[in-house]
Amino acid sequence: MLPPELELARKTFPLISECDLSSVSHRSIAADLDGTLLKASLSFPYYILVAIEAGSLLRGLILLLFVPIIAVVYVFISEDFAGRMLIFVSFAGVKVSDIEVAARGVLPRFYAADVRSDSFEVFDSCERKVIVTANPIVMVDTFVKEFLGGEKVLGTEIEVDPRTNRATGFVKEPGVLVGKWKKLAILKEFDEDLPDIGIGDRESDHDFMSICKVGYMVPKDHSAGTVSPDRLKTRLIFHKVQQPSVVTTYIRLPFRSILSFAHVYCNLSLLKGIIRCIYGRRWW
Repeated sequence: MLPPELELARKTFPLISECDLSSVSHRSIAADLDGTLLKASLSFPYYILVAIEAGSLLRGLILLLFVPIIAVVYVFISEDFAGRMLIFVSFAGVKVSDIEVAARGVLPRFYAADVRSDSFEVFDSCERKVIVTANPIVMVDTFVKEFLGGEKVLGTEIEVDPRTNRATGFVKEPGVLVGKWKKLAILKEFDEDLPDIGIGDRESDHDFMSICKVGYMVPKDHSAGTVSPDRLKTRLIFHKVQQPSVVTTYIRLPFRSILSFAHVYCNLSLLKGIIRCIYGRRWW
């Protein structure tokens, strides 16, 4: 008999397209977010948005430079460690209130444009809906509850300095919610009444999917349909919002930084000219 971890690795789950809600109990569901309910499996473009909106353009640029290193760590070392790096660079020293403002006012527009239709239909059909994600709760809580109709977010909790109300950049135990920590979070939240359905998109989701009554994999599909804004729980006014892809982020951010510095330089030069003109004149 194989050890439990090897047995789990061999376990396969049917695709989300095979989920027949008429024959499956769908009172409760536990779902991953990135790559599952959202088409995009990469979350760092959203981190960059928060880093710029809650922090500064410089922080966004620094995070952008760190992205290749974080990607290497994710693939070859540890998903947990990569997540810790991403959170530290994005949030260290940032006011929690500013992160919350960005999470309420900026992120929902981008998240809502990327909600995947097939997995959302399954998610929305359930009565009790819980998201289990590696993302910080403060980042996704508003979107999950107000736009997806989720009941609760089980995610990574960031540490906050109580004196300054700023993020320290570190995370609370047990760390970034990946792998077995998602499973333990589900067990703690649901106790003996485990979810009827579990959906995820990667191997590290198998841990929590395996304890659900039935699990479904959401395959990567860049052509997968997205949900109409009318189907979400809160209406958004869309102005041709596009998901901040890796390519557009890398292209636009450097140009934005150059334009910002040029804008500041021109304003300062103009201000100096006005001051010199005023103080250079003789009023007598």
